[in-house]
Amino acid sequence: MKTLIIYTHPNHHSLSYSFLQRTIQGLEENPHVEEVQVLDLYAESFDPLLVFNEDKRRRDMHMDPELTKYRNQLLWAEKIVFVYPIWWGRPPAMLLGYIDRMFASNFAYRDKGGMLPEGLLKGKTVVCVSTMKGPTLYPLLWLNNAHKVLMRKALLSYVGIKKVKFFEFGGMEKKQGKQEQKLDRIYRYFKTIAQ
Repeated sequence: MKTLIIYTHPNHHSLSYSFLQRTIQGLEENPHVEEVQVLDLYAESFDPLLVFNEDKRRRDMHMDPELTKYRNQLLWAEKIVFVYPIWWGRPPAMLLGYIDRMFASNFAYRDKGGMLPEGLLKGKTVVCVSTMKGPTLYPLLWLNNAHKVLMRKALLSYVGIKKVKFFEFGGMEKKQGKQEQKLDRIYRYFKTIAQ
């Protein structure tokens, strides 16, 4: 299993970074994992800004030479793991900018003239590992599951990725937030996952 981890947090002393490290540790100890690549969007200085003008047309985004490396990573990966905090009920703007630029027409999906496109990334699986200050049920009870709807339906299903698992850890700024238990849960999950 070839696994790409996309990490989005500006601070390497954050809890999100600890979740990244436990994810990597679990994957490295998993006999089903062939190779792991990590894309740290902040460390990479990924440019999340969409630019369309006379030189950069939207219909050519899938061929943008600046993004070749990142397209190759997505094509290579069988499993994609997103590690990020939930800010204001959604992933960080940096990750959303990555999605805007990378999940382009004729790369991630192809219009067929009907209501739904053909997803070109089908067969891949995704795991989203996210942390938030608010309680775990906050996105469900207050925001109608906006985060999961955004990631699962508006993005991943649209590009053909049907198998998506979420870990949404709430109350992470509390002293009794059970951070170590949750970190261990992530480690054990990735150590044993088979596909």
